[in-house]
Amino acid sequence: MVESTRLIDLRSDTVTRPSPAMRRAMAEAPVGDDQYGEDPSVNRLQDRIAELLGKEAALFVPSGTMSNQIALKLLTRPGDEVILGEDAHMIWHEAGAGAANSGVQFTAVGRGGLFS
Repeated sequence: MVESTRLIDLRSDTVTRPSPAMRRAMAEAPVGDDQYGEDPSVNRLQDRIAELLGKEAALFVPSGTMSNQIALKLLTRPGDEVILGEDAHMIWHEAGAGAANSGVQFTAVGRGGLFS
């Protein structure tokens, strides 16, 4: 068995320390304006994900929170109730965004989404 004392910190991508090679790759990457569909890297990523999922298109968003809010907006109407596990990210970490953005209310069910 190989032992390592190297620490890998997975708490958040805000603690990532890119290597010199990673910084070079970022500096040399082709870029464009994603807002206008002109970023080749984002376009390739979206095309690849759509292909993998068998969909006509995919949309990259920069965070899980943003994707949750887009899903709520598309799948609910103001006044709807959304049932979630009591430890759901949308309840504890999205600061009431579901109510503010989509007019929905959350109801928490048992741990892990299990009804008791």
